[in-house]
Amino acid sequence: MGRKVTVATCALNQWALDFEGNLQRILKSIEIAKSKGARYRLGPELEICGYGCWDHYYESDTLLHSLQVLAALLESPVTQDIICDVGMRILLIRPKMALANEGNYRELRWFTPWSRTRQTEEYFLPRMLQDLTKQETVPFGDAVLATRDTCIGCEICEELWTPRSPHVDMGLDGVEIFTNASGSHHVLRKAHARVELVTMATSKNGGAYLLANQKGCDGDRLYYDGCALIAVNGRVLAQGSQFSLDDVEVLTATLDLEDVRSYRAEISSRNLAASRASPYPRVKVDFALSAREDLLVPVSEPLEWKYHSPAEEISLGPACWLWDFLRRSQQAGFFLPLSGGVDSAATACLVYSMCRQVCEAVKNGNQEVLADVRTVVDQLDYTPGDPRELCGRVLTTCYMASENSSGETRERAAELAAQIGSYHIGLNIDPAVKAVVGIFSLATGKRPVFAVHGGSRRENLALQNVQARVRMVVAYLFAQLSLWARGARGGLLVLGSANVDESLLGYLTKYDCSSADINPVGGISKTDLRAFVQFCLERFQLPALQGILAAPATAELEPLADGQVSQTDEEDMGMTYADLSVYGRLRKMAKTGPYGMFCKLVSLWRDACSPRQVADKVRWFFSKYSINRHKMTTLTPAYHAESYSPDDNRFDLRPFLYNTRWPWQFRCIETQVLRLEGGGPQDLEGVD
Repeated sequence: MGRKVTVATCALNQWALDFEGNLQRILKSIEIAKSKGARYRLGPELEICGYGCWDHYYESDTLLHSLQVLAALLESPVTQDIICDVGMRILLIRPKMALANEGNYRELRWFTPWSRTRQTEEYFLPRMLQDLTKQETVPFGDAVLATRDTCIGCEICEELWTPRSPHVDMGLDGVEIFTNASGSHHVLRKAHARVELVTMATSKNGGAYLLANQKGCDGDRLYYDGCALIAVNGRVLAQGSQFSLDDVEVLTATLDLEDVRSYRAEISSRNLAASRASPYPRVKVDFALSAREDLLVPVSEPLEWKYHSPAEEISLGPACWLWDFLRRSQQAGFFLPLSGGVDSAATACLVYSMCRQVCEAVKNGNQEVLADVRTVVDQLDYTPGDPRELCGRVLTTCYMASENSSGETRERAAELAAQIGSYHIGLNIDPAVKAVVGIFSLATGKRPVFAVHGGSRRENLALQNVQARVRMVVAYLFAQLSLWARGARGGLLVLGSANVDESLLGYLTKYDCSSADINPVGGISKTDLRAFVQFCLERFQLPALQGILAAPATAELEPLADGQVSQTDEEDMGMTYADLSVYGRLRKMAKTGPYGMFCKLVSLWRDACSPRQVADKVRWFFSKYSINRHKMTTLTPAYHAESYSPDDNRFDLRPFLYNTRWPWQFRCIETQVLRLEGGGPQDLEGVD
C-alpha cells in the first residue's frame, strides 16, 4: 500500500461576480494540479463567486450562478480522478464554523456559522446538481473525509485564527491532512503571522497543512496576497508568491504519511489527549491519494520562508493592485498630479514598479498579461520590454504650478518623470485660481488675502483651498481629454496620493487632489513611504528621489518668502509624522480614547515629555482629528495596507460629527496631570 501523497494548493486572482472568469481560473488550476501529479487540490475561500461580493450575497442570483458554476465543474472532465475543494463539494459540504467580523470583514452580516460541532445533517441538493451527480442528498456539517489511505479535515480561513482551531481536535482524532481555504488580504508585516499559525499547528499536533488564498484585487480596497503554502510537522515544504501578476498559481508537494505518524507517535502528551478525543463523523471516500508503488517517489524537502521587507511589500502589493484596477476598469492608464514631494513621488514609483512587473511577466511568458497590456495601450502587436517605455504609455504626470510653487519642486517633479519615463505636463493654475477668487470678489465686493499680507486665518485657509480644489478640477479634465488631445483612445484613472497619517488628522483639503479615482498610498504611513522611496532610489536607480527625500514636506499653498518655501506640513499640523503614527495606532489598534491615549503616552514618553506636554499633545491631536473627521466620508478608495487606517467606508466606523471640545475626557486628563505634577495619588485606571 502506498504512503506518499502529492497534494496541491492554489492562489487564484478571482473577481467578485465574475463567474465566467472564476470558472476558467478554477479549471486551469485543477489542470495544473493534475499535471503535477496531485490527487487533492485545494482552492481559496468562496472562489466560485469571489470573496468580495458583500451585499450581493443577499441576492438569489449569486447563489444560483454559484451552483451553475459548480455544476459546470462537476460536468467537466478536468475534475475527474482528483478530490477538489472549491468552497463547495459533493462528498461533503463543510460549512464555516467561525466567521471573520472585525476590521474589513463583515461575514456575520451575510452568513451564520455552523455551531453543532462533530454533527452533520442531510442536505438536499438542487435539482441541477442531482441530475449531474445522481445524488439526492449529501452530508452537511462538521465532518472529515476518510480516504483509503488517510484522513482529511477542513478549516476555513478565520478558523485558523481562533483560540481553539478545529485542527486541534481533528488532529487528535486522527486527521492527517488539514486544508484551509482562505480569503485573507494584505496588511504590511502580516505574512509572518499567517505562516507561524500554520507551522505551529503542525508542530504541536503533527500533520500536513495546505493553505490556499485569493490573490489580487477582488473589486475594492483590499489586495489578497496569496502566500499559499504546504507545511508538514512544523516545516514548510512549498511557498507561494505573495505578490505576482499570475492569475493562477498552483503549489504541489509530495509528502510521506509515515512521517506524520512517526512524528505523532513520539509526543506522549498529544497521544494522551488523543485517547480522550471525541470522534468526528467520517465521510468514507473510495479513493486513495497515494499510489500503490511509490517507494522511489521523492518527497519534498523543507525550505525557509522568504519574507519581503516592508518597503518591498509596498513596491509590489499596491503595484499589483493598480494593474488589476487598470485592466479590469478598461481604462488606458493613470493621471497623477506630481508635486515634487514624497507622497506623489511614491505613487509615481508604484506605477513604475507596476510597469516593471508587467514587463517581467511578459518576459516570462505570461500570455494573459500580454493580452491585457495590449488592450490597455490599444495596440494588438505591442510587446512591452522596457518599463520606462511602458510607463510613458500608461502614466501621465502633471506639475500644476501656482504663484506659491517653488522652482525646486518643479525641477524635482520633471526630473523624476524623465527617469521613470512618464508623459509629463507642466502647467500653471494661477489664471483659474484668480478667476474663482474674482467671482467671489464680484459677488461680495471683498477680496481675501493671505495672512502674510494681513489677511485673517479664514482668508488664508480659503485661498489655500481654492488652489487645491482647482487642481482637482484640472486633474479630471486632463484625465478625460489628454489622450484625446494626443490622438489616442480612452481615458485615464486619476491617482490620489494622500498618506494614511494625513487622512487620520484630516490634513488635506476636501475635494482637492486627494479626491481621485483610487489612491495606492492612502493606507501607508509617511514613515513607511519614505522608506519605500529610499528603496526605489536604490533598487530602481532613480537619483531624482534623493532630492525629494531631502526636501521638507510642504503643501506650497502659501506665498514664498524670498523665493523659498515658508510652509511645512509638520508646522501646519502642529505635530510630527512620527507622532501621528503613534496616535493612529493607539486610537485604532489599541482602541484608546483621549484619556486612554494619555495614560499610555505619559508612560511611553516619560523620558521625552512631561505629563503636561503629553496632555497638550493628546488634546491637540483629538481636537484636530474630530474637527476633520467629516473628510473621511469622501476619502478616495485607497489600498488597505495599515491596521490604523481611518477609512470610513468599512474599516473604521466612527462618527464624523463630534463634540470637538471633549469636555469630560479632557477634564479627566487634566485631573491626572495635576496629580502627577503635584505628587499626589496617581490612578491611571480611572477618575474619582
